[in-house]
Amino acid sequence: MKASRHFWISEHHSGQITKRVTMKDITNVGIVGAGTMGAALAQKFIQEGFAVTLADRSMEIVQKGITGIQSTLRDAVEKRLFTETQVEQFMQRLNGTDTLAGLAHCDLVIEAIYENFEAKSELFQTLSTIVSSDCILATNTSSFSVSELAESVHHPERFIGLHYFYHAAKNRLVEIIPGSKTAPETFIAAQRFSFLSGKDAITCADSYGFVVNRYFVPWLNESARLLGEGYPIDVIDAVCKQVFGIGMGPFELMNATGIPVAYHSEKTLERYGNLYTVSEVLEKQALANTPWLLGTTPDSGLGTLEQERVIADRMLGVVFFVCLQLLDENVCSVAAINRGAKIGLKWKRGPFEMMNRLGEDAVRSLVGKIAALYTMPMPNALSADRWKSENVKLEKNGSIAIITMDQPEYQNAFSEETMRQLAACFDSADSDPDIKTIFFTGSGKAFVAGADINYFVTKIKSNNIDDIIAFTKAGQDLFERIDTSNKTVVSIINGLALGGGLEFALCSDIVLALPKAQLAFPETAIGIYPGLGGTQRSARKLGKGLSKFLIFTGKMLSASEASAIGLVDKIVTPHEMFAILAGEAPIPGPANTALSPEWSAIAEFFSTNSLSDIVSGTTSEGIIDEALSQKFTKMVQSKAPVALRLADELITKAAGCSSELNHLNEIFSTSDALLGLTSIGKKVEYQGK
Repeated sequence: MKASRHFWISEHHSGQITKRVTMKDITNVGIVGAGTMGAALAQKFIQEGFAVTLADRSMEIVQKGITGIQSTLRDAVEKRLFTETQVEQFMQRLNGTDTLAGLAHCDLVIEAIYENFEAKSELFQTLSTIVSSDCILATNTSSFSVSELAESVHHPERFIGLHYFYHAAKNRLVEIIPGSKTAPETFIAAQRFSFLSGKDAITCADSYGFVVNRYFVPWLNESARLLGEGYPIDVIDAVCKQVFGIGMGPFELMNATGIPVAYHSEKTLERYGNLYTVSEVLEKQALANTPWLLGTTPDSGLGTLEQERVIADRMLGVVFFVCLQLLDENVCSVAAINRGAKIGLKWKRGPFEMMNRLGEDAVRSLVGKIAALYTMPMPNALSADRWKSENVKLEKNGSIAIITMDQPEYQNAFSEETMRQLAACFDSADSDPDIKTIFFTGSGKAFVAGADINYFVTKIKSNNIDDIIAFTKAGQDLFERIDTSNKTVVSIINGLALGGGLEFALCSDIVLALPKAQLAFPETAIGIYPGLGGTQRSARKLGKGLSKFLIFTGKMLSASEASAIGLVDKIVTPHEMFAILAGEAPIPGPANTALSPEWSAIAEFFSTNSLSDIVSGTTSEGIIDEALSQKFTKMVQSKAPVALRLADELITKAAGCSSELNHLNEIFSTSDALLGLTSIGKKVEYQGK
């Protein structure tokens, strides 16, 4: 491995690099509005360690919101998501107030009141006279201009849009919308806060509807139009659930989130043309404020084939049309649109993923029908070469390159395309003589959560294992270039590093991890073995005993456990990570970890005993206690026998990373591999063949 160097870099998060800025940390958050959204935000933020003050016009309303939070958290305890002690700690961070003066101490105040421009403007005008001059004010508006709302505050440079999605305590999506006067440090602070509060952020221009609502609300509106044209309401819901891979159709969703919300949001979008004109049916239902009557169609909402075709074409066509407009207007990226649909709306596929599957001709036809129906000009972004999503981001700043795995909706898993993009980003940084240090990190909950399992399954079922071998070979070639680079390479594991993700991190000179990071080699539990150098680099770093322990058992290590065995060089807090990446602190050097007696015994256990001894339970006595020995035997017995045998052989022989390629055809041809790869999260019994 190469020697490491200390260095300083400018601010970075989610692929963004800017000049160094000074800002105070956000620790106290105020939320105005104790309704569904405000209470959900308060719950999420106290769970993530922030002190929250929830404000509304009366303590009765505030207490109702707090009571709802308590009830939700009690349910979470019953489901074993949290302990009672954790919930007590959460609630200690929450306070309520019925005066805006109670928010004077806050570093960030988020408005989450009803969608009325005048009401929001008046609120911000008042808040500006109460909070400190360096407090950030944020609007959760779903439809109004951030820049226009900023006109009501004293410090528009400290104003920004943070648009959250239902249910905000669970839904990870947030749209970050800088206004025309938003300062760079405010934007960076919003990015940091989103990261620290467990949200996956997408950034967009200050355009009405932003990203998600710009296409989601017209989608709802189009369903009402179809209803007005005589298509059965349950058929529309059923077709949409099938086509978009969702659990609730548009009418079910409107009943759940509020029909007036859809109506008022669509009214705001009418400025964009005929397509966006509010449906008379939607307007009537919203003004009556009564839910849609569902379940009235015979045969569970099944329609004629022609009805289903028209509904699918119209609903897809509207989404595609609007998303292409978003590209034309430079509102956001393809990745942001896809992420908004998958994380925010829980669609099975993002709009551009669906477009790429259908092909340019089919999309052009669908969009053309919408353009003709509403006499709208055709979008310009109708070329498929504009529909590519940026899954990996490269940012250069002086001597620093930061490469971010940026597909959190897929936990940054390695696909063929993602691997190609990673290779291109790394090669660009590695060949740049000005670059001295390269960072790898991930966005969302994962660093890299392994390879795309569906890719393996598809190739096995289509008898194209040679493609898997080629994919793995390309990955190994890339990882070897990373491992032998003359640059200093640092991985910051921000979340899950599983399988190929851990193999990726092991190519770095220095591996840092956030406290909540988790690391594992789960391959033998799903019928395969690590094929991107994991059997070799783990043994070089940890020794063969601990390498076998990790790969045979598939144990998930916490960041502290990974640090204890030397898999991670140092655990850093998020704020320490920010400081390192901002050039305010040096990079820690490689760790020289001395194993504890407990870990030394585990290493000896797996070094001394053969695989067959461990599986049969006939291991040497005295190395570890009998209970732990039996536990390890049970863990290993549950893994795929062929995968274990090959992994054992590869680790023992230590013939280099390329030796892993020699057995790929054998392992992916086993019935155990297909069983394991198609049974993720399920208990299976392997046959050893």
